Formats: sequence, C-alpha cells, structure tokens
Amino acid sequence: MDDFGQKYFYLVNGCKYRVWPASSSTAGNTHLEIGNFSLNTGDEFKVWAPSTWSGHIWGRTRCINNLSTGGNFSCITGDCGTGKQSCDGMRGLPLATLAEFRLSNNSGAHFYNISVIEGFNIPIEVTTMGASCGYQNRNGTNTFTCSFNVYKIMFCPAFSTGTFDQSVSVGESLTAGNGTDRWVSLSGEFAFGFYQLPNDLFLLAIWYEKINSTDSIIWYAKGDNPIPNGSRLVLNDSHGLMLSNPQGLELWRSSYFTSSRVSIGLMKDDGNFQLLDQNKVILWKSFSDSTDTLVPGQELNSNSYLYSRKGEFNFSRGMFELSLQKNGHGLLLNHVNFPTKTYYSTHSGVYNESGVVDPNNGDKLIFDNSLFYLYILKRNGGKISITDPKDYVSNNAYYYKATITYDGVFTLSYHPKYQNNSQGWVIEKTIPENICLDSTFNKGPGVCGLNSICTLINQRPVCTCPEGYSLMDSNNIYGGCIQNSHVTCQGRNQGSQNDTHVMMKIPETYWPYSDYETKRHSSLQDCTDSCLKDCLCALVFFNESSCLKKKLPLSHGRKDISIQGISIMKMRKNDTLHSPPNLMKGNGTLINVMSIIFGFSIAIVITLVGAIFYWYNSKKIKSSTINKRVVDRSLRIFSFKEITQVTNNFREELGRGSCSIVYKGMVDVDTYVAVKKLDKLFQDSDKEFQTEMNVIIKTHHRNLVRLHGYCSEDQHRILVYELMSNGTLATFLFTPLKPNWNQRVQIAIGIARGLVYLHEECSTQIIHCDIKPQNILLDDDYNARISDFGLAKLLLINQSHTKTGIRGTKGYVAPDWFRSAPITSKVDAFSFGVLLLEIICCRKNVEDDTVSEEKRILIDWAYDCYKTGKIDVLLENEHGTVNDMSIFEKFIMISIWCTQEDPSLRPPMKKVLLMLEGIVEVEIPPNPYLYDSSNQS
Repeated sequence: MDDFGQKYFYLVNGCKYRVWPASSSTAGNTHLEIGNFSLNTGDEFKVWAPSTWSGHIWGRTRCINNLSTGGNFSCITGDCGTGKQSCDGMRGLPLATLAEFRLSNNSGAHFYNISVIEGFNIPIEVTTMGASCGYQNRNGTNTFTCSFNVYKIMFCPAFSTGTFDQSVSVGESLTAGNGTDRWVSLSGEFAFGFYQLPNDLFLLAIWYEKINSTDSIIWYAKGDNPIPNGSRLVLNDSHGLMLSNPQGLELWRSSYFTSSRVSIGLMKDDGNFQLLDQNKVILWKSFSDSTDTLVPGQELNSNSYLYSRKGEFNFSRGMFELSLQKNGHGLLLNHVNFPTKTYYSTHSGVYNESGVVDPNNGDKLIFDNSLFYLYILKRNGGKISITDPKDYVSNNAYYYKATITYDGVFTLSYHPKYQNNSQGWVIEKTIPENICLDSTFNKGPGVCGLNSICTLINQRPVCTCPEGYSLMDSNNIYGGCIQNSHVTCQGRNQGSQNDTHVMMKIPETYWPYSDYETKRHSSLQDCTDSCLKDCLCALVFFNESSCLKKKLPLSHGRKDISIQGISIMKMRKNDTLHSPPNLMKGNGTLINVMSIIFGFSIAIVITLVGAIFYWYNSKKIKSSTINKRVVDRSLRIFSFKEITQVTNNFREELGRGSCSIVYKGMVDVDTYVAVKKLDKLFQDSDKEFQTEMNVIIKTHHRNLVRLHGYCSEDQHRILVYELMSNGTLATFLFTPLKPNWNQRVQIAIGIARGLVYLHEECSTQIIHCDIKPQNILLDDDYNARISDFGLAKLLLINQSHTKTGIRGTKGYVAPDWFRSAPITSKVDAFSFGVLLLEIICCRKNVEDDTVSEEKRILIDWAYDCYKTGKIDVLLENEHGTVNDMSIFEKFIMISIWCTQEDPSLRPPMKKVLLMLEGIVEVEIPPNPYLYDSSNQS
C-alpha cells in the first residue's frame, strides 16, 4: 500500500462481552465513523481514515440508546457528558483505556500509543499488519512509529486467543449413555453433548448445565434427533461435528469443509459452540445454526428463521416459525404451512415517512448481552426495541433466553442463577400476548388445529376438544379434533335430525370462520331448529337476533369472555350423556333424563349378560383345542395333505414374491381360494405364527382380504385367502390403458380405510410394513382389499441391511428402518404416500434407465413438480382422464405429507383418510427431505 494512500483501522472485539467503540479527533481533524455501532464477541469492523489524522480510539461497555440526547449512546464505562460518567480526564477525555494515534503522509511522523493515564476500562492491543515499525525517542519518550497504513485494534487481546474457553481437540468424541459425557464451558454454565430425555433417548444439544429440565436446552442438532443409547459424536477435521448411531450410520453433521480444516472446537461461556481453523477463523458456530432459542449475545440475521419444535420431548420441526424480513414486514411469526399468513409482525419502523419500505430497515435481531433485551438493529445503526432494556439487572443474577415455543408463542424468560428452590423459568414477555386471539388469519387451522378450543392459561395456549369430539391424533394435542360420530351429508336439507341430535351450548367460546349462512331476525329456538334440520350445519352462533350457521371444519376456536353471543353445537345424543344442563330442546324433542338413565341401565344389563356369555363361551372354546392350539372356531385349520388336494398338487401358480408363492385352489366344491405358501420364515417361528393367526382372525373389514384358514404342520406355513377375481392393483394400474380416474380415487380411499382399521380399530394394532400394489387386491366391484396384513413379524424379506430388521419392498420402505428409529404405524403412512402417487399417476415409483433421470423416482419428481407449480406434467398423456385438477393437486400434497423423511411430520392414517375424503383441509406440505441441499449449513 502507498504510504500516501488512505489508511484504515481494523477493530476486533476479543472480549467476552459486547463493546461499543468510540473515537475523538483532535481539533481540525476529520471525525471518524466510529461511535454508532457495537461489536459482539468475535465481531470485526473496518473503518477508513484520512491520510493525515490524529485522535483517540477506545471502547465502551453497557451502553443504551439515549433518545433524550439526540439518539447518542449512554454507557456505563468509556463515556462522559451523558450523565452516566463525568469527564475528569486531563484533556476532557473519558476514564478509559485510550489508543492514541497520529497518522501522517510523512512515515517518520506516524505513531500510536496505549494510554491509561485518563483511566482504564478495557484491555487494548494495537498491531500493524505487515508494517515496518520501530521506536523513536521523542523529547525523552520512546514512541512506537510505523510506516504502514493499517492498524489492528484488538479489545481484550488475552480473551481472543480462545485460551479462556473450553477447548475440544480433533478426534475427541462423546458417547450417549447413562451418566453421558459432555463438554462443559469453563464457567460451568453451559454444556454440549447428549442430553438424556425421559423416554431413554438422547438429544445432541447445548443447555444451561445448572438447570435440570428440558426448558434449559438452547440448541439441538436438526435431523434424526433424539437418538438411541450408544450413539457417538466425534470432532472431525474435514466434516466438523459428526453424529452417528450405534451401527455407525451418519445421522447429522455440522458442515463439510473443502478449503479449510477444523483445528479446534470451543465451548464458549455464552453458550456458543464454535469450530475454528488453525488461524482461529470461525468455520461453524451453533449461534448461526439456530433452532428455537436465542440467548444473550446471539443474533438472528435477516431472512433467517427460528423454528418451533413439535412438543416438549419431540424435537422435530414444529408448526411455527419466527423470521426477520427485509421486505418491510419486520419480525414475523408464521404457521409453517401458511407462510404468507402472519399472526404477528413488527411493521413499525420499517416504513419511512413516505410510506415505502425504509432502506435502513431491520438488518438483524439482537439479544443484547448487557441489558438483556431484544431489538432489531437497522442498517443505519438505529434500533427497534422488541422488549425493554434492563439497566438494573446484573449479568450474574439471571439466565435469559428467548424461545419460540411449540405452541407458537415467542417467549422471553429468565431463571435465577443462585436460587435453591425450584422456581423454574419466569416468563417476562410473550409475543403475541394472547395467541388464541391473535392467531386469526383466515386460512389454516389455528394454533390448536381444526374443531378445537384454545384457552390461554399462564400466557400459553391450552387446547381442548368440544364435547362429542376427540383428538385427531392422540399424541398431538395441537393436531385438531374430529367428531366421534361422523355423519355423511348427501345434501343440506336431507331431513330433520331431531331424533338423533341435540344442540348444546358452549359458553364463552367462539369460532370466527366457517360461516355459510346468516339468518336475520331469528329467535334462539328458530336458530337451533334451523341447524337441526340442516345436515351441513355443525354449529350456530346466536347474537341477539342474528343467527350464523357454521359448517365443519371449524377453525381458530377460542375461549373469550368478551364475546357478545353464544355458540351452540350440534351433536349426537349418545355423545352428550355427561353434560345435560347445556342441552337445548328442538321443537317436538324433549330430552328426558329418566329415559337416558333407563337406557343406560339397559346397556349395563346387556353388557353383564354379554360378559357372562363370553366367559361361558371362552371356557367352552378353551376346552376344545385343535392340535393343542387356541384358534377361532370360524377359521379352518388345514392339514398339508388337504392343502395339496385344494391346490391340485400346487398346479396353478398365481404369483410369487420374495417370501411366498401363491396358488389357485378350491374348497367346498365351488369356492375358489388363493393359497399362499410362506417361505423364509424366522427360525422357531411356530409360536409367533400362532399368535399372529389369532390376531388376524379377529380382523373384519370390507377393505381387508378375508382369511379362510391356514396350515401349520411341520415346516409348512400356509395361508388360505378368499380369491379376488380382479387380481392385484399392480396389474390394474401399470397398463398402457389408463384406468378410470374415479375408480382410482375410490381405490385409494379404500386402502386408507383398511389401514385406519389396522392401526386404530383392531384390538391389537397391526402395522403392515409392506404396503405396495402387489399386496392390494381388487374384488368383483374393484373395491380395494389389503392382503398380507399381520405378517410383518414372520417374514424374512431380502434386504441389503438385514441386521437392521428392515421389512418391506424397495421403493416403498420408509427411511425410519435405516435409522434405528422406533418403528410405528408411520412406516405404513410413508408406503401409502408412495402408493397414492402410483395410483394417481399410473406409473411405478422406481423406473428403469429408459426413463430420464429427473423422472426416475416418482416421489422426488412429484415434489419437484409441486414445488415449481408444474404438477400437470405428472399426468403426461392422461389429462383427459382426470376430472378435477384441484383434487389431483390435493392428492399430490397428501402424498408429500405421507412421505416426509421425518416420521413425526407424517399424519396418522386417520387424518390421511379425512383429507382424502375432503373432511379435513390439506395444509401446504413442507419440504419432505431432512437433508435437502438448499438447507445445508
């Protein structure tokens, strides 16, 4: 650089706290652009200076924006003239550590000095970058002079080396287990490692080490988390942090570094875990990989997000997101499935006086680590406060955090550091103040889901179902509710429901949407009678003489004592036995309490008689055994000789799979059957086989293939099913002639009904584990019948990872099988999602090399088409067969929901069925891939 060129100062904050740089120019010198910004730990800033300049540079701490002094900062140290501190220095300078400079075009006249004559507050080190420097004697004083133009000013140089943080060397590892290892910061306040959850799983996380609750977690790894005992985390020089399961399969990693290598990891005392290279350049930090929480010192850049988790112990991505947008919307809270619908926004401060977007609007959301408040930093240095500063709070007294909770509330809370009682986290502020009232965008289900009621308790929403309704997903109280007794309406006015339904008052409760008819000048009786006569009507809201009729689904229901009016819900009589006081009478309908009691008594008598009969019948069955095995008397047990006769010595083969061969047979002269001869069974599976048979024989549903009998003799395991005349769904779908669209829709709905029965309506839950077109049979009327249910525990399917116990067929297998995750009914939901795409597109999920690469995997191609708004290309030459493109798109969305890699995001089959039938709205699905390249760090 030319000695006579422009010069600059390079400011670096190595302190463990925030610093506000300041400067003072001597008379006649240009004022430097230092003083309207701050530096967080590790931040750097370059400031240009003229070629000749003299003055002082120093650091300030604990500053706030003092509006009374024209917007100037008012600081605890390093400041004067603002009422916080007097200017007692010899030259009117603050009592602070000062870096003195004189820059000149004459290299011999350059000098700088660190002075503590005025006072001392922050350690400062000044170095030149590649300069030729030396000491000169000026009037008896040795002064350091330089002939270069770049000066690096380091605040707190000792702390910048990282020697005051807990270091982790490359190759170090942690293993999940009881008394699990963790890396703890030197202060002992933060830990990084495996946090043990109540369900015996572990979470790779960072948490407040001295607080024993899941509320102390401030960061967690995205992806497959929680993980099982024995999982391992290792620090790798090229991959950073790598998490693997006990089998060695990679579950998550921080980043992949190509041009740099990790030299060390640091668990810092502010809760930030960093990876540094040998030059101490930060390659990755947890503060930049935010999850659902911010802590003091952390920032959220514009167009970045915090995502809620799904539940207290469910760390999958939840329903809500917080973001800072540059487009004039400021800080936003959204439902993730409705990103354009906002239920909170800080519009103030992002528009200028002309009403257009201010070019200096929000650049980042900052959690101040000295005054413990949240504010949006504007690009011109201004601030938009989200919460109030706290001058009076000591850094040593409380822990702070700001979290977007799993119920959608952005919450600022604090926890005493030195308190022996179990006070827990104290909520200081919530945004919004009442989410039950504020979450009222007219699209989507609301915070509690459809048909539910939101009640604010302790500033958090509590979700309940109205009487006559129950949770759609028993494991998700925010997933909405469904009627216990569903009624299908063929038309609005299909006859009075006085005999079957009643109207029940629900005080201080309101659903603001779903109106479809308004009746003016109506009495309360006329209003309720009108609903009872209208099959479509689910609820009325009556206010004075106005009657609003509402239909399902109902959204954004809430308790609200300020509501002027009353909600009255229609429900079946048998769903209202427990709360007769709120029942209303329709014309000609009297709710007779005595008749209810009498009916209830009759039900008890019938139950007792049935129980006695069942006990007597059970004893009779137990006394009569066949081959010493307990079976249902309606199921026929064949000998192997009989099977040979039934199949005419296994003459006519109908098909074969990886574990069985199916033959055609005949029993009882004129009844054709399908005889499935199982192969590749688990060793010693006889007892398991008997158990499974006793489960299967208790199933009865129109969408399941009926089992006639079985053979369990010696090594033979054979099943005898009713024969379906129209073969398999695979034969039906994958033909040059496209089947009828309406027929395909009904087949998809039938399969969903069968799976709902297996998952939720059997006495023992049955997970199929191998849903595919070959296992769906079609009867004479092309009704779908699921076969091979209940056999998952028996079959040895050929797979490349047999040690994982994988069940299923390539192309339909859920990713859960490959991750040592618990196997639930969600694996069937995934397979159904694949099958649904095959049904509506009439093509296989996995095609051979004759198909172009982007189309080869149907579920990938379908998501790409949906994301780009080009779903019509999925139909290829089939446009004429699809009656309604909106239904086609809806089915695509349902399929994307079902094929989410994260099983917790997949809906249960009961909800899938309701979406297929149009009873429940289909929300916008998220990206189904956990590790999509666009989301990588």
